[in-house]
Amino acid sequence: MNRTTTIRRRRLSLLMGAATMAAPALARAQSSRYPSGRVTVVVPFPAGAATDISARVYAERLSALWGQPVVVDNKGGGNGIPAAETVARAKPDGLTIFATSAMTQAVNPAIYDKLPYDPVESFEAVTRMGTSPFVLLVDRNSPINSAAELTARLKAEPGKHNYGAGALPARVASELYKLSAGVDATYVGYKSNPQAIPDVQSGLLTFMMIDTVNAKVAIDRGALKGLFVTDSERYAAVPNLPTAAEAGYPDVLLTTWTGFYLPKGTPREIVDGLYADIARVAAMPEVLERLATIGGTPKLMKPAEFAAFTVSEKERWGRIIRKADIKVE
Repeated sequence: MNRTTTIRRRRLSLLMGAATMAAPALARAQSSRYPSGRVTVVVPFPAGAATDISARVYAERLSALWGQPVVVDNKGGGNGIPAAETVARAKPDGLTIFATSAMTQAVNPAIYDKLPYDPVESFEAVTRMGTSPFVLLVDRNSPINSAAELTARLKAEPGKHNYGAGALPARVASELYKLSAGVDATYVGYKSNPQAIPDVQSGLLTFMMIDTVNAKVAIDRGALKGLFVTDSERYAAVPNLPTAAEAGYPDVLLTTWTGFYLPKGTPREIVDGLYADIARVAAMPEVLERLATIGGTPKLMKPAEFAAFTVSEKERWGRIIRKADIKVE
């Protein structure tokens, strides 16, 4: 058994142990009296995306908890705007839930001059699901083996290098690295982050930033190698990679996140009931195990905390986007 596998199993064991100790209390607690009817969880990304996978894990368990159907509706495209508008206009009765990410709530407001929704005013914040850093990546066979070496190459050859991103958050993370390192590289857009990987391998792109789910896949299959993660601590999915601070870039601290919202005006008892039931689901050992396979663990926030977090994240991502002068294309 290799060291990475051992670390992963130990961490999962600790998580499952904690959940098991909490199980008797959870078993005694009854589910909230959630509104009866078909519940739709709207996800602004296609099936298979990290947010979608997490949402489906919760939807399945909530359906069992409530004894009623909970279905996931993928409304991908448009940088999540159509999906966000759908939920913002939905009846505030608890039967429409928004499972989204920093993309719609923190990035879009800084990119677009006008949106058909407001990330704060159009929703009731329920809870954060989890967080995930980005990974700075180069070709597996590249002579570059550290962020310092990448920076040196970019500085030595200004105007000659490209980077790729298939999602706005990954582009923002890449621009944050450029600002911190004082380097130049031209952005090349893709429909999705994985589509950029072959061009990193071919040399068309010198580097890319990507979410940890897709980064782990690319690293494990030997396509790319990671240089650092954009978090304050090492990440369980890629434990051998240093943090940006450890690599010499303390300012490159940026994590994307996922969370649940309800339409504005949803009664407080429904918001609090949904949070309580999500917390019960998040403590289930099988849920912890499933989320661990995509490199995530629950990092829930109470509704009031998550509402404040949404505001602060909107401001933080906005500052980076304005400084990097990122424009929608």
